[in-house]
Order: sequence, then C-alpha cells, then structure tokens
Amino acid sequence: QLQVVESGGGLVQPGGSLRLSCAASGVSLDYYTIGWFRQAPGKEREGVSFISSTNVGPYYADAVKGRFTISRDNAKNTMYLQMTSLKPEDTAVYCCAAVESWGDSYYIKPDDYKYWGQGTQVTVSS
Repeated sequence: QLQVVESGGGLVQPGGSLRLSCAASGVSLDYYTIGWFRQAPGKEREGVSFISSTNVGPYYADAVKGRFTISRDNAKNTMYLQMTSLKPEDTAVYCCAAVESWGDSYYIKPDDYKYWGQGTQVTVSS
C-alpha cells in the first residue's frame, strides 16, 4: 500500500521560496496521479496543483499560477511543490495526495484521492 510523507515546510518571509517534498513508499508512484492540497485555519481544503501519471497537465489553482511548480521524480519516488514569491495568504497546512490512475487524467477534488500525507505547515510572515 502506498504511503506518502511530506517535508519541507517552515516559516518564510513574503517573497521567499520553499520546496515541499512528498516521499512515497510501499509502491511506485509511476502509476499514480498526484497532487497538493492546502488548508488554512478556518477555511476549506483547497486544491493547489495536480498532475497525471503520464505528466499531463499540470493543473494550478488561479491563486498560485505562475508561482508554484509541481513535479515528480519517479526514480526517487518523490513528488515536489516548488513555491516562489510566497504571500501571507499562502499560509496553510499543505498535504500531498495520490490516487492510482494510469493515463492522462488528473483530478482536482479531495474525494478523488485515496492516499494522503499528514501535512506540513507553511507560514509566510515577516
């Protein structure tokens, strides 16, 4: 069974950058659609970015377009979220998610994902 664990969160000043990692174990990520969600205090979970198992996409939420980049390294069985030009409104707990799905489809709803990490806190503040 797939397990995923995030790392890389922390405190960063506005305008700064962070790279989140999501290491998978148990099975290969090759056949999984992957994505990142975030949830800020008092707000609903929000989809951030997604990519299919064949790397079709990626999808980015409007709030992060041009600033965030999703990627995967199948050799390392790890996915990443590179975040630049961070803003205070990016503050949230970020979770990676995966679902077994070979092909060009990616999914943007939390209910479509089966495997979740525990989350990593990202705080953007001066």
